[in-house]
Parts: sequence; structure tokens; C-alpha cells
Amino acid sequence: MRHDPISASRPGAGTDQGCVRGADLVAARLAAAGVTHAFGIPGGEVLALVDALERADIRFLLAKHENAAGFMAEGLWHATGAQPVLIATLGPGVANAVNVVANAQQDRVPLLFITGCVDQALAESYTHQVFDHQAVLRPLVKASFRAAPGTEDLVVAKAIALARRGRPGPVHIDLPIAVAEAPAPHRAPGRLPRSEAAVPAELGPAAGRLAAARRPLVIAGLDLVNEGAAPALEQFLARTGAPLLTTYKAKGLLPEDDQRVIGGIGLSPRADAIVRPLLEAADLIVLAGYDPIEMRQGWRHPWPQDKPVIDIVAEAMPHGMHAATLLLEGDVGTILARLTAALPAAQAAWPAGEPAAVRSRFREAFAAPPGWGPHAVFETLRAVAPAGTIATADSGAHRILLSQMWRCDGPRRLLQSTGLCTMGCGLPLATGAALGADAPVLCFVGDAGLEMVLGELATLRDLELPVVVVTLVDESLGLIALKQRQMGLRRAGVDFGGTDFTAVARAMGGHGVTIDDRETLQCEAAAAFSRKGFTLLACRIDAAHYEGAF
Repeated sequence: MRHDPISASRPGAGTDQGCVRGADLVAARLAAAGVTHAFGIPGGEVLALVDALERADIRFLLAKHENAAGFMAEGLWHATGAQPVLIATLGPGVANAVNVVANAQQDRVPLLFITGCVDQALAESYTHQVFDHQAVLRPLVKASFRAAPGTEDLVVAKAIALARRGRPGPVHIDLPIAVAEAPAPHRAPGRLPRSEAAVPAELGPAAGRLAAARRPLVIAGLDLVNEGAAPALEQFLARTGAPLLTTYKAKGLLPEDDQRVIGGIGLSPRADAIVRPLLEAADLIVLAGYDPIEMRQGWRHPWPQDKPVIDIVAEAMPHGMHAATLLLEGDVGTILARLTAALPAAQAAWPAGEPAAVRSRFREAFAAPPGWGPHAVFETLRAVAPAGTIATADSGAHRILLSQMWRCDGPRRLLQSTGLCTMGCGLPLATGAALGADAPVLCFVGDAGLEMVLGELATLRDLELPVVVVTLVDESLGLIALKQRQMGLRRAGVDFGGTDFTAVARAMGGHGVTIDDRETLQCEAAAAFSRKGFTLLACRIDAAHYEGAF
């Protein structure tokens, strides 16, 4: 039964049935916006808020670290679309969350970050754990608000609207103790304003260039994923005859067995070299929600200044990464749909068949060689994993190779940190996704990344989530060691001792097994996907197999 945060009795709320706490107004506004969960670690300064969330039927979930809690909120958002909310207490709670807030900025996540704080008058004469949260967070967020009496629900409504507008991003709210705990007049939350899809007034020049193109190429990115605009993209490709390249986050906008899909680009020099001739041969490049924040330095100025380029973006942001002939700002899916409708009929494109040849070379370049190694791990898991599986990838060498090999059958089926490329994200992303997904969830993480967040295995246990965790065990920072070799530097600071992950998994309440061959992995993975609790598959590999792999 849903608890009414407005009328529920509670200590300290006074006897006036027309009054509630400020925290209750915040919670009611969040509930009205469709928030289902909040994540974090409570402290005394946010206890009224946590209580109000529970009364509003918003489940507060305890993580082992604020950084992980933020990634759990993101994972749930990817799986369900529910507004992601992170709660932290003052001081160290806020400081611990700085990384995941930065990640939300760079990975375009509409994270709402609510922090407890002491009242301003107290802060002037009290220093324990006190620093200026807003000053720390402002470079990383779209906006930072400080709630005041009478504004509790207003700042939440403003924060959510701003977080979702254009390219999504994090917004911060500092909630003083007195504001959260003090009685406030009962106010029913109103509806959030709905904005119409923005479309440029003049699409004629873009439609004309499309009609004249004979070798069009589409590069799709994160904006299209956030808009849920895969159908518009599919219709655009069908009408123009263009092949498709995607960023890592945009994998699965079209199923990757579709012959029009070349593959993911942006971090693998090997992949980028294969598709370079296609960029050069194209007589028109259409950037469909392409956000260059995902791309490595090799994607600075990837085509000549005179190359015809139509750049369709949710929000124009100066970046200097590439040039464009036409810039169309607004709802990317709607713009694509209107451009599609403006073309008279399906067009014949690429008469020499270059996209098919590039696609074939792309698949061959990342095919698994015989024997055991990271290629074999990914190939075997892709064959065993059920259709619709959501996979997450932590940062490291394995992520680059996995992102080239893993076939996505839909959007948001491979979750990772692509803008900030932060380690320790894979497991909490999987945890959040598993909370809301009616689909199997599979996490790929290196041994160093897993050791950063080992405590979150206990979170999987407590939530009884059947996540399959695949750990690539090579006892090194493989990607950094590879860069050291490429730079001719001595190996230093990249090696560490071995951990018995099988024992750790069992101690944390899950099932664990160490794996050294394809056959065992196939058998154990099949069993893992049918198990109720979490499973940790510790796959021992040689990091040398990454040399030349991507």
C-alpha cells in the first residue's frame, strides 16, 4: 500500500494536520515525477529525507559507497527510465560522490543529487565536516540549488526539468537540516511542465543535400539513445540507404546483425582505421545525435573542413572536435523523421558496395582467435547469454575489446562509462539495471576494477539480484601496462597480487568459480543465468592477448 507523505503521522511534525515537513514536500515532488528508488548512504543530516522517501513509497537503497550508489541510480535509469536520485550526507558523503557526479555530466545522465547540509547560520560558526558543497559541485552540474522554506518542492521541480532538458546532466540540491525537518504548509505537487519537441524552422537545405547525396553515411550517438529515437533512425536509414556507425553508448540503436550496421567507433584505433576509408568516400556525413564527448583524440577533426556534414544535436555545445556544414539543434528523432518525410522515395546509395566490404573487414578484425583469452570469454558469453541480456562493462582494456565484439540487440544493452571512462562503474551499473530490468544482467569487470567495489557484492546479496559477474583476472592494470610498452617506459605501478575471487564471492553470499577454458565457461555461464543469487565467474587470462587486439 502506498504511504501518503502528506498525511502520514510522524514525530516532530506538530499537531496541525495541514502541515508536513519540508522533506515530505521534497519526497512528494519526487514521487510525482515518477521516482521509484533513491540510492546512497544516510547520515544524520538526511534522516528526515530518507524517512520521507520511504513514506512516499520511494525505496531508499543502501550502497557501500556514494560513488557506487550514483552508478546504481544510473543503471536503474537505463533500465526503466525512472529519474535517478542520489542522496548523500554532508562533508565526506558529498566528497565521495564527486566522481559519479562528474560521470553523470560527461555521460549525459540526468542525476538528481540531494545533499544534507547544516543551516547557514550554524555554518558560520561551526566547521566540523563543513565545506561549501555548491562551490565544489558547480563546475560539474547543470545547476546547484539550496532549498529554503517555502521552496522545497519548487527547487525539486526546477532541478528535474533542468536535468532532463536538452542533453541530460546532473543537478544538485543542498537541503539544510532545518528546512528538511521543519513543519511546512501542505502543498499538493503539480505536474512537471512538458516541453514540445524543438525543431529548426528551416530544414530545406539539409533535405536538399540529402536528396543529392549518393554516398551518405550516418554516425549516431548518445542523443538518439536518450530520446528513445531508434525507430526514427531506422526509417531514415531505409530512405537514404546510408550505412551506420555508432559510438559505444549508441550500440544497439539498430540490432547489430542488421547489414547496415558497421560497428562501434571512438576508442579502438584498429576499428577507426578500418572505417576511415568510408569517411573519406562519403559525399555526405550525417551526425545523428553524435556527442563527441565519447571519442578519443583520434576523432578530433576526423574529416576535411570541406566535407559536407549535417550535425543534428539535442543541444549545441562548443567543443572544437569537428566541423559541420549545417547545424540542426532540437529533438534529433523528430528532425530525422521530418527529413525522411521530405525525401521523395528510398534512394539507391553506395553503388560500389563499400559499406558491405568495410563491415566484413570490421567483423574479421575482431573475430576470436583459437585458444583461451579475453576474445574467447566474450565470444562464449555472447553465445550463452539469452536474447535481451543487459551487459555492463567496467573501464579497462577488456572494455575496448568487448565493445567491438559484443553484439547488442537493442539500445541500452551495453552500459558503460564512455565520457569519463571511470573504473568501478560496471558492478553498480549492473546492480541498478537488475533492479528494474525484466532481463538477465551480465557484468564484465577487470580484477582491479572489482577490487575497487568488492563491498557491492554484498549489496547484490542483500537485494537478492541474480547478476552474473565476469571478472577478467590478469593481476595487472592491463591497459596502462600496454600504454607503458607502447611509450617505451619501464613497467611500474601496474601489477598486484592475486585475489581468490571464488572465495570472496562465497563469503559475500554468492556463487563463485574460477575458469580457464571455453568449455567450463560455457557450462558455468549457463548455470549462472538460471541461478537466483549472484554468480562470480573469475576468468583467468593473460593480459598479453590484448596486444594488437584493438
